[in-house]
Amino acid sequence: MSVKLFLIRHGQSLWNLENRFTGWKDIDLSEKGVQEATEAGKELRGEQIDIAFTSTLIRAQHTLDLVLQNSGETGIPVVINKALNERSYGDLEGLNKADTAAQYGEAQVHIWRRSFSTRPPGGESLEDTYNRVIPYFMHTILPHMEAAENVLIVAHGNSLRALVMFIDNLTQDEILQREIATGFPLTYIFNRASIDALRARFGSSTLA
Repeated sequence: MSVKLFLIRHGQSLWNLENRFTGWKDIDLSEKGVQEATEAGKELRGEQIDIAFTSTLIRAQHTLDLVLQNSGETGIPVVINKALNERSYGDLEGLNKADTAAQYGEAQVHIWRRSFSTRPPGGESLEDTYNRVIPYFMHTILPHMEAAENVLIVAHGNSLRALVMFIDNLTQDEILQREIATGFPLTYIFNRASIDALRARFGSSTLA
């Protein structure tokens, strides 16, 4: 058995373009984001996709629509769940990142953005995001892969970083160095042994 998991971060959003903290704010794609999503779909043309998962936020859903249209995989089941939403930036959402650094200091903003367990005011840490993404992946998404279905997930920079951290078994320091580009498909290929390894790792963690 061999199955594929495709991960795509949404295309550039209007607030990505404006260098603002977005988080759970429901902001759509920029023109560049539409182009990125379209190109991502073209890259997946010829791949079989059996089911897709996305977040409740419009920038991810719009990206998914464009990916499916341009990959030729329209008509497949689509599951929308808030577990795949971006990390919440709480009180920082809507603020310009440079202005925020000027107000609180670059070091403090860097900690809020890049530490694994420190939460921004009123928001989530990457650890919090990990703790909602991974159980959802294991309980809801992985069974489709175990049933030999190829899966597409269109989500967000931090929700996908959490998933990549788990799949690649990265340390907290390693995931802080990992960037997920907008509109660029990442492809993982799993066999039964590698899926069983994920099950075993999840079963031995405190998240199970």
